[in-house]
Amino acid sequence: MEERTRRFEETYKAEPAQVGRARRALTQALDGCPAADTAALIASEFATNAVLHSASGRGGKFILRAEISPGGVRVEVEDAGGPWHQARHCDGRPHGFDVIEALTGHENWGLSGDIAGRVAWARIETP
Repeated sequence: MEERTRRFEETYKAEPAQVGRARRALTQALDGCPAADTAALIASEFATNAVLHSASGRGGKFILRAEISPGGVRVEVEDAGGPWHQARHCDGRPHGFDVIEALTGHENWGLSGDIAGRVAWARIETP
């Protein structure tokens, strides 16, 4: 039997408590997918960034999307954009995007957009 591509999309208030809610909903949507835990971790990081570092965090929203296919999962979070001040951390340990890159590889994640809106995306390949 051929597996089909499934899609998930939900919109959340850009509040810290909604990050956990979004992660749980995605985990449920990915039930049975070997990449579920990794995708949920990445979605949580992207959603947290939307809440803390985008214009969405000032009373707005973020949108979590996933596309689940036989070859893997693509996860993305869309926010309201805003100025982005990505500073390097000096504590010697990996943070947010460092962790995402370690999980996906350099070419399998990215950011697009600007002060009007941004999408953070990642692709997790499955065997």
